[in-house]
Amino acid sequence: MISLQKITLRRGSKIILSDASALIQPGEKVGLVGRNGAGKSSLFALLMGELHEDSGDFSIPAAWEVATVAQHMPETSESATDFVLAGDTRLEAARLALTALENDPNMDRDGFGEQFAEAYTNWEDAGGHDAASRAQTLIQGLGFTVQELDQPVNSFSGGWRMRLQLARALMCPSDLLLLDEPTNHLDLDALVWLEAWLKRYEGTMVVISHDREFLDAVTRVTLHIEVTKLTRYGGNYT
Repeated sequence: MISLQKITLRRGSKIILSDASALIQPGEKVGLVGRNGAGKSSLFALLMGELHEDSGDFSIPAAWEVATVAQHMPETSESATDFVLAGDTRLEAARLALTALENDPNMDRDGFGEQFAEAYTNWEDAGGHDAASRAQTLIQGLGFTVQELDQPVNSFSGGWRMRLQLARALMCPSDLLLLDEPTNHLDLDALVWLEAWLKRYEGTMVVISHDREFLDAVTRVTLHIEVTKLTRYGGNYT
């Protein structure tokens, strides 16, 4: 559960939240709404640990994996598939551990078999065998063609690169998914696909969006920021 109790949050001299309280239960799909500048992005920063409350009590389960869409434009020659694959943090850690073991010239060969078996099992448990197909399903769902799966990220225009950032966030096995205007850069087909994917998502989700129809489709709780306060409503935007 995410708990905010009598939180005060500042950015510089500006008070974003004052004596604000809210609870978000595990598995809830929350639409975060409010006028521009009300503090929605600052609340996201608090949830991600990038900002800290000035007073009050904020808690989020320490073991939760948090996924969000990076807002910077990716500049890399990695293929679209490899870029999205790296969003699975658990799998990436297992892959790096396995590669390091294979390339370590100082490895004691007597103990290599046992250590390699453990590292390989960790990679398998993280879904290594079908990870590429899962990544490519996400990429294609967001509108890319089969021919584009192996193209370098920096060969795409800005809007398409942001779609890859979204796919990378969805690839992460997260407990909390934070989405800030995820429908930007999406056409209708990709939007319909994203709505269906988010409805199946089993973790907790908080979404900032000005698309009311999208919020109605994917959220069941609404958290409204207004004049430094938080108000929780049971129900989608409408």
